[in-house]
Amino acid sequence: MLIANILIVIVFSTIYIARQNYEFLIYIAVIIAFLLIILATNKKVDYPDSVLWGLTLWAFLHMAGGNIEVGDGRLYDLILIPLSVTYQVFRYDQLVHIIGFGISTHIMYHLLKPLLQPKLKGIVSLSIVVVMAGLGVGAFNEIVEFIVSILVPNSGVGGYINTSADLVADLVGALIALAIILWKDQPRR
Repeated sequence: MLIANILIVIVFSTIYIARQNYEFLIYIAVIIAFLLIILATNKKVDYPDSVLWGLTLWAFLHMAGGNIEVGDGRLYDLILIPLSVTYQVFRYDQLVHIIGFGISTHIMYHLLKPLLQPKLKGIVSLSIVVVMAGLGVGAFNEIVEFIVSILVPNSGVGGYINTSADLVADLVGALIALAIILWKDQPRR
């Protein structure tokens, strides 16, 4: 898994450097930082392999979204299912957010699980804490995107509507992750 992540970083870094795609070089740095955090905490937290592979998939989908050209734009701009005439949804970008922040929510669950008091292990309390933690990671991502939009002129980050659609997709991903957590990890009553 580590080898797959290293290869993803090397291959896409090489492509981004060759294309002078500074926007995604910043994202490479963020991916490397989070990879190091996961490596440093894995023995203590013991993340499930499915979550680690999910992170690997997310990194690949994100890097591909900014690199692969489709028509006149990037894969990130591709509308997968046209759900609205007014807004550009459901795009590849939103799919990557659903997957990525669903995985992030699952990671937050594994980080928080040993710290939760027995009272907070009830379904409602656990749901609020875990979903809000996953959404916090999504909000952090939007802050990174805002910084990228300031540092890289003409970045493909998008504006207010894009940020809002991203946050809604993050919520969908967090709720899907919560359903999986409640189904798989919680004791049956």
